[in-house]
Amino acid sequence: MAQMKLEIGGRSFMVTCQDGEEAHLTKLAAMVDGKARESGDPAGLTESRMLLFTSLLLADELHSAQSANAAPVQADAPAKPDPMDEKAIAALEKLADRAEQLANSLE
Repeated sequence: MAQMKLEIGGRSFMVTCQDGEEAHLTKLAAMVDGKARESGDPAGLTESRMLLFTSLLLADELHSAQSANAAPVQADAPAKPDPMDEKAIAALEKLADRAEQLANSLE
């Protein structure tokens, strides 16, 4: 298992990942960081609220993309699940779980 330091919203997070997944995780972290910065001044938010708002922004973006892809499919073109969508969903679920754990620990 590889251990990495990710910068999201001006904060550092130590995470572990499977060996060889570092580049993919770095790309995901860059996406999350971009959304964290979109949610306003991340320095003015608690860590749990920043992660919550970031998760919501990413979930909204994913929902919009899924809705756009849900257009009627021709009968001769079977729908194939995109592996990147599945990875993004899994990453968002992990992020949402982490945000919920942080929020619970602050209560």
